[in-house]
Amino acid sequence: MDLGELAACVGSLSCVVTQVSAGLTIGLLLFLVASGLTLIFGVLGLVNFAHGTLYMMGAYFALSAYAVTESFVVATVAGALGVAVLGFAMERTLFRRIYGADVLMQLLVCYAVILIMDDVVKIVWGGDFLKMDMPEAFRRPPMLIGGGIVPLFYLVLFIVTLVVAALLALGMSRTRFGRTIRAAAVNPTMVASLGVNTSMVFAVVFAVGAGLAGLAGALSAPIRSVVPGAGVSILIESFIVTVIGGMGSIGGALVAALLIGLTRSFGSIGFPLFTEGLMFVMMAVILLVKPSGLAGKRMS
Repeated sequence: MDLGELAACVGSLSCVVTQVSAGLTIGLLLFLVASGLTLIFGVLGLVNFAHGTLYMMGAYFALSAYAVTESFVVATVAGALGVAVLGFAMERTLFRRIYGADVLMQLLVCYAVILIMDDVVKIVWGGDFLKMDMPEAFRRPPMLIGGGIVPLFYLVLFIVTLVVAALLALGMSRTRFGRTIRAAAVNPTMVASLGVNTSMVFAVVFAVGAGLAGLAGALSAPIRSVVPGAGVSILIESFIVTVIGGMGSIGGALVAALLIGLTRSFGSIGFPLFTEGLMFVMMAVILLVKPSGLAGKRMS
């Protein structure tokens, strides 16, 4: 524990700017993963323990696309769309069979998917640590704000993630398909009786959730190592975000992800050996005050 170092950082504008930019980057990537996780749970009632694997696959798809095209835009789209298609196929063939099943059954099926996909990755890409080169467009001097360093790539992550969050919120609240999704989540039988193919609606929801995880994996490829099993750690953090924000709440997931990102960023200075523990302490405190999460609905 180094509270003196933390206090010195908080008292320095340059340090605050640097740590806030790093924390926002962590938080926004977490939000993309957690928003897909909470969307799938909120609509389908599926606790998708394999969601981290979808994040990992997005990174590998992006890595391969970038190696062929050397275009980060193409690589990002390939990661998101590739995982969306993969998620759609998984939902049609496997996950739809465990909707409403016992959580233990869901856990076993998802764990099997994790093991299988990790082995597939080792066969196709190998077991070594890989990393995408930083795209040429982002190899520029970082911005200096108040003496703090903000890499150009971080700004791109901020913009992309916030645009995706806005589109997701508008899509769920303002479009007919979004209203259909929310209605199907509450009463799928009634929606089906109105002529809506709820089975296909659920498949699209799963694909969108998977695509969000794939997008996060693709965006993180230039700044994080890509390795089999990379989805495990971000899965744990995503569940923490989902629980803190409130199960099924995308807005709550955004707030919780930013809190976790900033906690990790500043916690690495003041509590370098307890950074992971800080997240669980925060979760415990919030759940003690509000058991349903920041934006979750109170269970009757």
